[in-house]
Amino acid sequence: MKKIPQALLNKKAKKLKRHLDELQLPERKDLRAIAIKYQVGKDKAPKIIATGKASVAEKILELAEENRIPFYEDETLTELLSKLDLNTEIPGELYTLVAEVLAFVYQLDKMKKSKKA
Repeated sequence: MKKIPQALLNKKAKKLKRHLDELQLPERKDLRAIAIKYQVGKDKAPKIIATGKASVAEKILELAEENRIPFYEDETLTELLSKLDLNTEIPGELYTLVAEVLAFVYQLDKMKKSKKA
């Protein structure tokens, strides 16, 4: 995998959060959350595994935090992904956006593991 440029890391890092209290959450009624999953070597593309509004979105976020899954704040991406059905692959038009997020998270995990070693 190509190394991600520092400027891009800084830009993406502003959107990536580790804890719920770091998020700039809208009013509960306007809250939306999407969960995606991608298994390298198994999936062709990331899939939507959960989507929700209001209290369902809160539950998605709580489960993510409990499982130490990072959050990525992007209203536009959330709006686009929320129109997709559950268990569907991300379409090619959106794949680049989602792939950037996954690559960023992958890079962070790699850096975290190298610090532990």
